This record gives sequence, C-alpha cells and structure tokens, in this order.
Amino acid sequence: MSTYEAAGVSIEAGDRAVELMKVSIEKARRPEMLGGIGGFAGLFDASALKGYAQPILATSTDGVGTKVAIAQALDKHDTIGFDLVGMVVDDLVVCGAEPLFMTDYIATGKVVPERIAAIVQGIADACVEAGCALSGGETAEHPGLLGPDEYDVAGAATGVVDAANLLGSNLVRPGDVVIAMASSGLHSNGYSLVRHVLLNQAKRSLTEHVDDLGRTLGEELLEPTRIYAKACLDLARRTGTHAMSHITGGGLAANLERVLPDDVTVTLDRTTWELPAVFSLVAETGGVERADLEKTLNCGVGMVSLTPADEADAAIAVLAEHGIPAWVAGSVSAAEENADRGVVRLVGDYA
Repeated sequence: MSTYEAAGVSIEAGDRAVELMKVSIEKARRPEMLGGIGGFAGLFDASALKGYAQPILATSTDGVGTKVAIAQALDKHDTIGFDLVGMVVDDLVVCGAEPLFMTDYIATGKVVPERIAAIVQGIADACVEAGCALSGGETAEHPGLLGPDEYDVAGAATGVVDAANLLGSNLVRPGDVVIAMASSGLHSNGYSLVRHVLLNQAKRSLTEHVDDLGRTLGEELLEPTRIYAKACLDLARRTGTHAMSHITGGGLAANLERVLPDDVTVTLDRTTWELPAVFSLVAETGGVERADLEKTLNCGVGMVSLTPADEADAAIAVLAEHGIPAWVAGSVSAAEENADRGVVRLVGDYA
C-alpha cells in the first residue's frame, strides 16, 4: 500500500519542526500580531495605521541565492535566516518604510526538524533585530525535486511609511553627499561567482583557515548579512536624508542609480574606504577584473544614503549609535547638458 511517507513526505517530521520553532517565533512578535502559529494566515491589527496621516504600504520579497549551498556544505543553518530578513527588510527601508511583518517559505527535499528549526531561529532573531514580526511561514517537503539535505528559502515583508515621509529620487538634490554604510561582508549576492572562483576553480576548502580573513573560509562566507532597518529608520527621522539605496545584486553603482533623478550625477571616491579582504581574495584568486567585481559584489558598502552635506556629520553619528561604520563616499552634482544623466561614476583606487 502506498503512503505519503513512502513517497518521501513525513507529516510527523513537519509537526515536530513546528514544535521546535515555536519558541523562536514567539520572540519575533509585535503588539499588532493576532493569534499564534498554525493558522492559515498570519493576522496583523491594521488599526495601528490610523496614526498615519496617509499610510503608504510597501512590500518586498527575496531569497538568499546560492549562499544556501555554503550553509548546507557546513551543516550550519542558524544564520541563513539573517540573510533572508536582511535582503527583504532593507529593501523596504530605502523608501522610509518601517517593516511591520514578514512571512517565510522553506522548500526542502526532506524535513529534518532540527534543521528547519535552526533556519527559522535565524529568521526570527533577525526579525527581532529589524523590529518586524514573523507572522507566518510555510515548510514544504519536495522529495525527488530537491536532495534530502537541500533546501531553499524565500520571504516577503510588508512595511508602512507616511506619505509625507516617503524617501525617493524626487528629493535628491545637487550638493547632497553619499553616506556609505559598511557591509558585514559579501551579504547574500554574487555567491555564484564566489563559489565558482574559490571552491570550483581554486579548490579551496571551507574549513581552511585564511590568514587574511582571520578565520576559516566557511566562516567568512557564512557571515550574516547586516540588517540596517532600525538604523536607517532612525537616520530618516533625525536627519533630512533624501533617499537610500540597498546595495545588492548589481553592485554599488547600479543600485544607487535606481534612486537618482535624471538631472544629477554622482561621483564616488574609492579612496574613502578599504576593500575588505574577502573581495580582494575573490578578485586575486579568480583574476576578476575590478569592473566585474563592482558589478557583482557590494565591495564593502551595504547601504548608502543621499543626505544634505550640512547633515553629513549628524548622519554618521546616528549610524555610529547603531554600531554601523559610515563615511562620506561621494557627492551629487548637477548633470552636465551633454553628459550621461542619472549615472554613478567611481573614481580613484581603494585605500
């Protein structure tokens, strides 16, 4: 007789995973959340939005790409959730939106309750750091489609911002400066290139200690994505910041151009920061040219703000209060009549 379990899906393992993750999920609550896990939908009391003059809802969704392959290879699963939350909520805050709640989706070849619970623990801890609730999620077992030790994660979040406080390209002015916020490492972009260069071509071991990194290669590659949400919201409240950009796939220039009007240009000066060791390692090991490196990886800058020059010191001080190293990395100027418009130029060599 055929059964669901014989087909590779265990209801009991799924139930056990839910039990193990309950404690983590309970930490990631906001007062507006209604009920607990186990329902068909997460519930959020929207009456809190009555305090906004004109509430604008913002939504974002993302995954963590092939970084999950590093977690699987090292059998370490409690940090990948930080990457997921960071990729999602930090897309929301660039417009000034406060992340309210998030849902996650985990697809795996075989539900191992302890592994699923570790993934969700990371997601819940990161939601606490971002100030949003983990309002629900789904774990799906896909035998035959994914291997027993394979999984992928995705998530979506909703945030809110008052229309009067909405940040964006329409506010950017010549004379603004670019405040760069340090990344914690590779974050969650470009891992196909990183894995190809370091693991496939150079045959480096994830357990190998790398002196320039001060730790093993695997520890460096699993460094969680920095979550900027609370710091950036504080920055928006306490300064006249005009726009922000989350530096993800495509690199610094391409992502910053997404929040520029077409009547300005931005010049970024590489001499204002040092290229972190992991980026140099990828470039030197794989012979990756700087242009390709900068189009693929964040190169040490995970978020930027476009802020009036006379508030640059105040902005850097606010970010320092949140433990985020920041510096003036460039400036906004009026686009010349016959020049490319709305573009970012990087000049100089890394310090």
